Amino acid sequence: MATATDVSPATKLEGGSFFNPVEDENEDTLGNMSQTNAAKPPRSLPAMRHCTISAWLVERESVMGAGGLKSPPPRENSGFLPVFRSGSCSEKGPKQYMEDEYICIDNLFQHLGSPADFPYLGAFYGVFDGHGGLDAASFTRKNILNFIVEDKNFATGTKKAVRSAYVKADHALADAKTLDKSSGTTALTALILDRTMIIANAGDSRAVLGKRGRAIELSKDHKPNCTSERLRIEKLGGVIYDGYLNGQLSVARALGDWHIKGAKGSKSPLSCEPELEEILLTEEDEFLIMGCDGLWDVMSSQCAVTMVRKELMQHNDPERCSRALVKEALQRNTCDNLTVVVVCFSSNPPPKIEIPRSYKRRSISAEGLDLLKGVLNNA
Repeated sequence: MATATDVSPATKLEGGSFFNPVEDENEDTLGNMSQTNAAKPPRSLPAMRHCTISAWLVERESVMGAGGLKSPPPRENSGFLPVFRSGSCSEKGPKQYMEDEYICIDNLFQHLGSPADFPYLGAFYGVFDGHGGLDAASFTRKNILNFIVEDKNFATGTKKAVRSAYVKADHALADAKTLDKSSGTTALTALILDRTMIIANAGDSRAVLGKRGRAIELSKDHKPNCTSERLRIEKLGGVIYDGYLNGQLSVARALGDWHIKGAKGSKSPLSCEPELEEILLTEEDEFLIMGCDGLWDVMSSQCAVTMVRKELMQHNDPERCSRALVKEALQRNTCDNLTVVVVCFSSNPPPKIEIPRSYKRRSISAEGLDLLKGVLNNA
């Protein structure tokens, strides 16, 4: 649906400064953002944007601080410490406007100003597929991480903090007087602390893990026609026309879109609630692909993983991998904006997969041996 923007220093969060939507003084923050993002397209955005970031992180003896964040398993027990390297590519594609944003932070500890109570090994990535203008996607990209780390539950219940951050961002979009209420966005984020990765998704973007060549989908596409989403929508009084929620929106979950949701506090068929998936990274987990639906509309998850793995074995560059996926999607005639983020968990390229040769003992009967001898003698 939407596309994403790259994370240059200008697109990252500003030096760990945190935004609180419930305070009146934040109208200045929203006002500054609205000067560039409040108006709907057209916007003078480049046709293609891409970046690559590398963080060569080293192990610290302990990452447990006063906040009570969990320490990673001892090295001798885990045997694996991820190294975060990311590349991204975003292109307008055949659509008239670019409405997507994305964020790549390979060194979260450094990005947040090296707080004492924060894990030394961490990263954060996101893809935000906007619609109805760029306001919601841009606002969410700039503020979602702050909502997560500032949540009171972050130290002891990270998943709860992530879930709460999506709701806070959604409500902040409703309260922001300088932003377009009809603007909305999907939100797919990956928060990694030590070896624990939490994927949160609201919308139809998708996160796929490359695990020794196999594609493992870590998120579900929230389409209105999906059975679980359709039942939830109909239970709340919503209807689906030709795959569109209330005949207006092609996703079942999104942030913003307050012209559809109505008043704050009311139960709307359009949910901002993310679905979460938590995994512990292992040596077999080679890379993560995050992309908007412009990619997945024309490519299967396994195809994307196979392409990225092959590319990494050739040049080990996640940025070139993201470019290759975007180029392939364009050649397959995608109808949407395109945004792809590729995150590697090792500094080395994926190893070649050796398929063990099967050694089977073969025997021949005495009768067969006599028949073979006869054939050879006659020849």
